[in-house]
Amino acid sequence: MAKNKLARFEENLSFENFFQPNYEDIKNGFVLKGKWANDFFKNDNPIILELGCGKGEYSVGLAKRYPEKNFIGIDIKGARMWRGCKTSCEGKMTNIAFLRSRIELIEFYFEENEVDEIWVTFPDPQPRRIKENKRLTSPPFLKRYANILKPDGIVHLKTDAFILYLYTMEILEEFKHKILISTDDLYHSGIDDDVMGIQTFYEQMFLEQGKKINYIKFQLKR
Repeated sequence: MAKNKLARFEENLSFENFFQPNYEDIKNGFVLKGKWANDFFKNDNPIILELGCGKGEYSVGLAKRYPEKNFIGIDIKGARMWRGCKTSCEGKMTNIAFLRSRIELIEFYFEENEVDEIWVTFPDPQPRRIKENKRLTSPPFLKRYANILKPDGIVHLKTDAFILYLYTMEILEEFKHKILISTDDLYHSGIDDDVMGIQTFYEQMFLEQGKKINYIKFQLKR
């Protein structure tokens, strides 16, 4: 398994759509910050992020479905991201990229108003109260997202963790963010769009276990 990981880390570096900035890259200003559209995608199409993208199934699935939009999967687990990188490169997909980084650093990679939409798909729910600020929908993270999203930008959360769903609803209401859609049982909600059309590996596993999928679509108040 360790050899597999090392091989994948090495192959990641050969993919043209894979970015792994180091400390100096961040310190000196990430080269694509504010320039993703012009310098990498070479168009002015909307930019959508998937945070904690894992193997990249969601990003790849959306990129295939919407060639007129640009997608960037972000995760710290390079061995997992390898799958999405390889699939997209073999498919000669030009509207998708992968960024290996901690989500806490997201403002170092994207300029204000650069991002149109964010997907948070099955993140670690961090169930212990002492770690709630590590939840990807905690106020510190939502503030980071608001700083890079366009004023009418959208955020989506999909999770099997009801505790994270409830927590996020409470935070959104407390800070007066705009909840557009919310359901604690997505597949019995009547919603019919991308939130059900594409499933991650973990989502398929959770559904097979009989778990309900929780979903929230919202906009952030600045």
